[in-house]
Amino acid sequence: MKFKLDENFGTRTQQCFHTAGHDVETVRRQKLQGCSDYHLFEVCCTEQRCLVTLDLDFSDVTRFPPAKTAGIVVIRIPKNPSVTLLEQLTHQFLKSLTKMSLEKNLWIVEIGRIRVHQSEKEEQV
Repeated sequence: MKFKLDENFGTRTQQCFHTAGHDVETVRRQKLQGCSDYHLFEVCCTEQRCLVTLDLDFSDVTRFPPAKTAGIVVIRIPKNPSVTLLEQLTHQFLKSLTKMSLEKNLWIVEIGRIRVHQSEKEEQV
């Protein structure tokens, strides 16, 4: 899969995605730090990359409809998390990819669970 990691993620998290065989781009590498959430959303849609972020704003499906995306993943972490915890949540998410489709869905990854907001199915004409 193709992913874009938001600016909160470092090289260790990026390596988790590479090790799992995924194509990973980062906000930092593309010099998109500080851009508006809407602009980042549009870039991910255009590139057909799933956005992986810690930013809870992206869990608002009215502002950022997952149906337009390759997927949105919001990783929820407690205040002052360790890098180890972030890596554990990343591995938990990556392992779940084998069980469910991410495309056009919002996944909220929490310790011990993943909540999925599935997009409405488009009506067939």
